[in-house]
Amino acid sequence: MGGGPLDHSSRMPIALIDCNNFYASCEQLFQPVLLGKPVVVLSNNDGCVVARSAEARALGIPMAAPWHTLKDLARRHCVVALSSNYALYGDMSARVMRILSQFSPLQEVYSIDECFLDLAGAQPSPTACGRAIHTEIKRLTGLAVGVGLGTTKTLAKFANHCAKKRLEFGGVCPLFEMSTVEADRLLAWAPVRDIWGVGIRLATRLESMGIRTALDLKRAAPSRIRAAFSVTLERTVRELNGEVCLGLMAGPGARKQILSSRSFGQLISDLPPLEEAVVSYATRAAEKLRQQGLLTGNIGVFLRTNPFRTDLPQEDRSLSLTLHPTDDTRIIAQAALKTLREIYRPGFAYQKAGVLLADLVLGVCRTFRPHHVKIAAL
Repeated sequence: MGGGPLDHSSRMPIALIDCNNFYASCEQLFQPVLLGKPVVVLSNNDGCVVARSAEARALGIPMAAPWHTLKDLARRHCVVALSSNYALYGDMSARVMRILSQFSPLQEVYSIDECFLDLAGAQPSPTACGRAIHTEIKRLTGLAVGVGLGTTKTLAKFANHCAKKRLEFGGVCPLFEMSTVEADRLLAWAPVRDIWGVGIRLATRLESMGIRTALDLKRAAPSRIRAAFSVTLERTVRELNGEVCLGLMAGPGARKQILSSRSFGQLISDLPPLEEAVVSYATRAAEKLRQQGLLTGNIGVFLRTNPFRTDLPQEDRSLSLTLHPTDDTRIIAQAALKTLREIYRPGFAYQKAGVLLADLVLGVCRTFRPHHVKIAAL
């Protein structure tokens, strides 16, 4: 390897395992006729796109786009649209997490398709363990995963991004083994928005300061980033430099909130597609809740316009609602809709919505029966 070793190379790595195109991959797995075809999974009532296969991504189909705006493109390219089947996805997620738990006693289930593992003491080596994870998940479930290994959670996330985007890694990127020169070369390849927790909004501000790549962010002075942004982004900079700021949260009592949100592929003004998106986010948040054996006593919903579109009216509203502690998707989704309707105002072009579950307490996980999956007719 070229260059000197990373200063933190003596530390054992954290692995981030992420299922590829999870919802769409589950559908293709159980309906092999869909393999190689562009597939999108739609939210409740078939309103918005909540997942895409690799083939659908290649067509430029954006996340959270209202389905009715895509039907002409879908006809031209024979896109298959499926109603969401969260019981199926939850079952497949549980299988993956059970397999991963066999590789490490310290496991943080981050989302329905993502998991952090502490690989300290992994035999014969952390990298060999990462490759075994990649092979075993495929063998036992049929799902493809990316495995990233780094000495901090942020570096593990970035390594996972490289594992999935760069073919030379074969699905497993051992970033912790690389020299400083090799690691920095990868960071220079990635736009700053690809770093965990940055996103489009922060990236635009960072780029205006000349911080365009992940390497630029790593080399930024932490004090400057904290002054211009927040302590959260400062921690990101420190983690990119190998300083552990975010520990693994093992056990269901570790999380105090669950957030499910996403920026829309295009601005949305009408209430129905916003309702579809918020129900989808509420459903995913409820899945995370049950995975960790938790109940929520409070739900919040927010709506935001694009602050950089100064030519458009601006709005940023949120509201929370107290609940009797529950993990029931139906109750959570209904509460989310009620809250959304309270804060929605016509005449605004919204860029982002989200659902936040708070007041989390230990509870009892429930099992739901699967429902029929239908292929939306074009």
